[in-house]
Amino acid sequence: MARAGKVFVQNKYAGRIYETDEGYEFAYDEDYLRDSSAVSLSLTMPLTDSVYKSNTLFPFFDGLIPEGWLLGLVERNWKIDGKDRFGLMLVTCRDCIGDVYVEAE
Repeated sequence: MARAGKVFVQNKYAGRIYETDEGYEFAYDEDYLRDSSAVSLSLTMPLTDSVYKSNTLFPFFDGLIPEGWLLGLVERNWKIDGKDRFGLMLVTCRDCIGDVYVEAE
């Protein structure tokens, strides 16, 4: 079964990111797109009803993952391979600094 995460922007459910056999996909939620106060995740992922697809984890989401000693701590404590960027995102991005966070499904 593919792994997935619910993406929240300013504490509102904004969409879903998930793994596929080809890489990764992100889609904004239809209700979120209809909300007049909705904001995009980033400049590189503007609001759209199209599905974003990528062979590698989208740079915006990859940028949410901790670095340095904190990344090493996460890898050791949760026993996640540092190359598993999606797994690291699902574990560490529930309590991100900023407007966006991801909850594992």
